[in-house]
Amino acid sequence: MEKWLITPPVAFIVILCAAWLAARLLSRLAFRTTLKTNGSRQSYACGEENYDHMAQPDYSNFFPFAFFFTLAHVATLIMTTVPTETLETFVLAAIYIIGATLGLYILFRR
Repeated sequence: MEKWLITPPVAFIVILCAAWLAARLLSRLAFRTTLKTNGSRQSYACGEENYDHMAQPDYSNFFPFAFFFTLAHVATLIMTTVPTETLETFVLAAIYIIGATLGLYILFRR
């Protein structure tokens, strides 16, 4: 077997083509209505008309949590997977952990 057949770009293209083919074949089984009504293209809000009061969620609490989650998990990944045999990799990991700690300090300072 050729080695280029198992490279990631070739595998990606093969899986992409297989997914596209499956979507095309399964789209024939999808339910389609023949009745077209005036409200079929409008959004539904529990039976209410929603012209002027669009929902605008507040993400102000989400971003600090996402930042904390990312820093904590990536720092844990770095601490557990960096080999400590060489001094250079240990120093780079230590610099990264110090940066992550500084980022968490800035996040919780507010």
